[in-house]
Amino acid sequence: MKNITFANPEFFWLFLVLPIAIGWYFWKRKEQVATLKVSSVKGFKTTSSVLPKLKPMLFVLRILALSALIVAIARPQSTDVTNKSRTTRGIDIVMAIDVSGSMLAKDLKPNRMEALKRVASEFVEERPNDRIGLVVYAAESYTKTPVTSDKAVVLDALESVKYDNLLQDGTGIGVGLATAVNRLKDSKAKSKVIILLTDGVNNSGFIDPRMASEIAKEYGIKVYTIGIGTNGMAEFPYAIAPNGQFLFRMMKVEIDEKLMKEIAMMTDGKYFRATSNKSLENIYSEINKLETTEVQEQRFYNYDEKYRLFAFFALGLLSLELVLRKTLFRGFI
Repeated sequence: MKNITFANPEFFWLFLVLPIAIGWYFWKRKEQVATLKVSSVKGFKTTSSVLPKLKPMLFVLRILALSALIVAIARPQSTDVTNKSRTTRGIDIVMAIDVSGSMLAKDLKPNRMEALKRVASEFVEERPNDRIGLVVYAAESYTKTPVTSDKAVVLDALESVKYDNLLQDGTGIGVGLATAVNRLKDSKAKSKVIILLTDGVNNSGFIDPRMASEIAKEYGIKVYTIGIGTNGMAEFPYAIAPNGQFLFRMMKVEIDEKLMKEIAMMTDGKYFRATSNKSLENIYSEINKLETTEVQEQRFYNYDEKYRLFAFFALGLLSLELVLRKTLFRGFI
């Protein structure tokens, strides 16, 4: 009876009649059997038989048949549901991530970059109906993943993000934003969004961040900016030891919040500051709620009726009772 529902469950109230029928049977059972009074049975040959003791089974069969009929008219059925979804308002999102050496700072655990990768991956998984791309930047920038609906590709690209000296070190917010805009400018989506994350100040690149913001605005692209890093001091990498390991020392955290707020304001976005792992999670959760995708869902129900089995079972029990009553348990009076 797994995954079984009933189309007419109100008929189960009929089960309340069965106890009344059982009580009536036990009250009237002696009147239902014909009796013959004789003065003596000494002249009769007596035999021991179990049939009189089994005769109440006829009533049991009838009760079982009535129970099966009640279940049958309640119409048990299994339901197979098929969902068909159609996105009516798609969103194209590009995540522009700072991969400069300062992203290895340990004020977030285990460091800023790893914390970001984990939270960003969860964000991607929660956007099944949107297309997402990935841009990485330091002093230069490049597209790691173009805008795509293949979430596995985006997640693999996020997992492979690391500081590897492929890009000249520094923080070129302007070039990172411009590259992200370039990925979205030809998009036909109803909504275009850039999530721009940095942990420093714009000190590299040949494109002014404000100019990149104006271009984003021209193309109707909204930019959410995130400054990542604690307030005060943090452990930053400053050199590489002979064994290849980074050496860390306490340094002041500097984020150009004024610039990040300007970029967000110019493009109708919003600025966030992530000072811990938890606040970073909350930021992506809020962006996820702000940028919702409208989805139309159609459900198709396929019903498989199961009442026939109970109806045939009831018919079989009633037929068996009738045959036994007319043969094995037939009276002679």
